[in-house]
Amino acid sequence: EVQLQASGGGLVQAGGSLRLSCTASGFTSDDYAIRWYRQAPGKERKGVSCIIPSNGFTYYAHSVLGRFAISSDSAKNTVYLQLTSLKPEDTGRYYCAVASDCAVEGPSDYWGQGTQVTVSS
Repeated sequence: EVQLQASGGGLVQAGGSLRLSCTASGFTSDDYAIRWYRQAPGKERKGVSCIIPSNGFTYYAHSVLGRFAISSDSAKNTVYLQLTSLKPEDTGRYYCAVASDCAVEGPSDYWGQGTQVTVSS
């Protein structure tokens, strides 16, 4: 059974930083992508970043490019999303998900429970 555990959210002031973690288990293949999504209150869930650990491919939404950095640690089965220069509009619940690629507009196969990020102005 594939399981994803997201953590690292919190309350931070604008301009601050957080590091989110997504620890995965239950994979039977090394060929997968980990996507991060953000859902702001009253808005649709949107993909913000993605990584394919087997080849290092990464994706960033335009709104976070240059401020967020995604990385993976295969030994720990963990993907990190470093959030820097945070803005109030980055507020939302962040979910990690596993899929076969980084086409974040498409469906994901499994989802974690999410972690809340709140950025105060």
